Amino acid sequence: MTETLAPSATGPAETRSPELKRSIGVVGGTLLTLSCVTPASTLFVVVPDLFGSLGTATALTIAIGSLLCIAVAFCYAELGTLIPSAGGEYAMVSTMAGRLAGWLVFVLSLLVVMIVPPVIAMGTADYLAPIVHLDPSLAGAAVMLLATLAGLLDLRANAWITGIFLVLEVIAAAVVAVLGFAHSERGAGSLVSMRVAGADGHPDTVTAMLVVSGLAIALFVTQGFSTAVYLSEELENPRRNVARTVLATLAISSVIILVPVVAITLGASDLTELSGGDISGMVTAWSNSAVGTFVSLCVALAIINAGIVMVIQNSRVLFASARDKAWPEPVNQVFAKLGRFGSPWVATLAVGIPGALLCFVSLDTLYGVTGVSVTAMYLLVAVAALLCRHGSHRHTPAWRMPLWPAMPLLLIAVLAYILSQQETDYLLWTGGITAVASLYWVLYLRPRRATRWLVSIPQDAREPGA
Repeated sequence: MTETLAPSATGPAETRSPELKRSIGVVGGTLLTLSCVTPASTLFVVVPDLFGSLGTATALTIAIGSLLCIAVAFCYAELGTLIPSAGGEYAMVSTMAGRLAGWLVFVLSLLVVMIVPPVIAMGTADYLAPIVHLDPSLAGAAVMLLATLAGLLDLRANAWITGIFLVLEVIAAAVVAVLGFAHSERGAGSLVSMRVAGADGHPDTVTAMLVVSGLAIALFVTQGFSTAVYLSEELENPRRNVARTVLATLAISSVIILVPVVAITLGASDLTELSGGDISGMVTAWSNSAVGTFVSLCVALAIINAGIVMVIQNSRVLFASARDKAWPEPVNQVFAKLGRFGSPWVATLAVGIPGALLCFVSLDTLYGVTGVSVTAMYLLVAVAALLCRHGSHRHTPAWRMPLWPAMPLLLIAVLAYILSQQETDYLLWTGGITAVASLYWVLYLRPRRATRWLVSIPQDAREPGA
């Protein structure tokens, strides 16, 4: 296992590592984290693709994914209270499973946090269509740049901004759920009928292997609950509040997403409409154009909200990697700079601008690489959770998951199987990026292990009772 870097380890001649300001409690952290899950934009942007491939099995697949995420959330909650660092997954895995494993998780998490915001942002144009027609890529890039500017503000202010937007997206999801249930065309048995409209319009059977393959995207649907561990350096009393925020966010987001998916499945006029995934069109058909426009605008605001929170999350990952000496020293010094509001402004710009550029990449590729990266990252987090009660960490005050070690062991087996069922192209893309990152580790980080990739934990988190 690697050791975390205490402030004293840097020597008297060096400046103490910069630390983020603790300014938010459980409510603010949950609002920010829920906004990163962005239930409404996930429902309207990501779920339609699942309807296209899984049809009536979409709700079942998301439900299975949510159950798996409970085990994942337990791992995050325990590790996040043991290692409350803005580095999130990589800080936790580095400390428990070694520096190389932590570096690979960092690369996977960076892939996820860089790709997800533009994927969501490109959906903006579809939901602004009632008032203006925009190119999806250009609209997505504009949203990313707007989110980057907002990400430079104080985190407490952003928590309230995103909280207001979150209310609007919950209203949109609730409207969809109410209308779908009110116009039900079929019974609850259809949720397990495993049917999807084929290319010729006739029903096809959704196989168990298709459901397993779809679980990678289903895991991505509620993936944002992990944002709580990225905010752990800014949460008050992280030993207690990280676990509360992680578990509360997963529970709330699962309900907000799954209930409307069930309603849509029951309320679609036929299998072809359901598999088409045009949720806005269904809402308009169930009500009128005014309601459809209202829901669409709520979703557009939700997407902007998600962009803000995801840029905040991403910048914290890059900030933490610079503080932990992942790069050549000039790069570390730039990325570790804090602005007047206490936010890492250079790191914020460094993730927001490339995110805008990714809006011009194929959506299918972005979806595929994200699904593989999320699954592989969860797998390595589960391995770290399996190791987290060895050595000195056995006695560290922290929230402890039930059913350990059975929970992480089961999760490892299931995630490894899901990973094996993903498309070869996406496995090769993700594997190639990971291979390049491994070369960087071998050629640069490992020979400089005394001065590079030194995972640190804020001083106040080391103090008893923190």
